Amino acid sequence: MNERNQERDVYVAIADPTRRKLIRLLADAEELPLHELTAQFQMGRTAVSKHLAILKEAGLVADRKIGRETRYRLNAAPLQEIKDWVSFYEKFWMGNVALLKKLLSEE
Repeated sequence: MNERNQERDVYVAIADPTRRKLIRLLADAEELPLHELTAQFQMGRTAVSKHLAILKEAGLVADRKIGRETRYRLNAAPLQEIKDWVSFYEKFWMGNVALLKKLLSEE
């Protein structure tokens, strides 16, 4: 199956720092037009559009046309998968922190 026909993996979508910044910008606003998003980067409209397309394929971004303008908004629901994965390891981190505290208090 062609990659363009598959839904993009959320982990792949957030792997790039530019896409993470786009997510952050969209999280801070209800909706932003492409030209406002592009102004936040040292790259052209086409490059920003490609990053937004990857986020859209992962379900993280939705867009709508208003006249000639395309506006983007965040759909944070797919990030729940990442939150669940990271929270699984929280018990590991908390266990190691507790052990470290115990070892430090014994010294």
